[in-house]
Amino acid sequence: MKKGSLIIILVLIGLFGCHDKTPHQATEPVNPKAPTLTYYLKDSFPHDTSLFTEGFLVHNGIIFESTGSPEEFSATRSVIGLQDLKTGNLAIKIELDKNKYFGEGIAILKNKLYQLTYKNQQGFIYDANTFKKLRDFHYSNLEGWGLTTDGKELIMSDGTDLLTFLNPETLRPVKILKVTENGAPVINLNEMEFIKGYIYANIWTTNFIMKIDPSNGIVVGKLDFNRLAAQQKSENINAQEMNGIAYDSAANKVYVTGKLWSKIYQVQINQP
Repeated sequence: MKKGSLIIILVLIGLFGCHDKTPHQATEPVNPKAPTLTYYLKDSFPHDTSLFTEGFLVHNGIIFESTGSPEEFSATRSVIGLQDLKTGNLAIKIELDKNKYFGEGIAILKNKLYQLTYKNQQGFIYDANTFKKLRDFHYSNLEGWGLTTDGKELIMSDGTDLLTFLNPETLRPVKILKVTENGAPVINLNEMEFIKGYIYANIWTTNFIMKIDPSNGIVVGKLDFNRLAAQQKSENINAQEMNGIAYDSAANKVYVTGKLWSKIYQVQINQP
């Protein structure tokens, strides 16, 4: 074989080899699957097992809890109250007529307490200190699920893959955010909390909490609480899925619980 022919063959092999690599590089996902975040269990506190948790937050160092009242659990009530972590007693401040309303998510912004209801497309606004009702409001979402705030706007979930940002004065939508993981929609977004620039959302029927980037809706991490849920189920057969995450920004403490759970857990979330 001539030397010139050998050089040509080697050049052709190199060209084809480079060409073969291109498709493999192009198939890398733009939005990869979110990593599972770890957490450290720091403490636990008693929780009334008749509380069907739908809203959960910390305000001025006190845990506020909102509950629903499903027909299959006759002892449940739709209330908003203040948690006593030592005793597990909920000091009830607001109660809805369970024959008309199913209490859902809550948020506090500028000394106003906002509450959603499940299927009435109606919410209520209270004074966060006196609990006096200030007014009602309506929303176009078919259902009301979770509620939180970034300090400027209210953020509402409705069981879909969409989060609705509401102007706290007009209660009108200012932005709709689609939540995705690896390019796929994440549905059943439920009770939420805004922590250090990210939205943390419980996923209904699961024991996972998703960490969501509010700028683009991409899930950037997730927390697996199946171990705690299994422990709850072993202690109380009526215990349902996890639903409840609250953040005390002043003390830098995170609390989680679930529907009809016997405990509230304080956890430390470890970032990757």
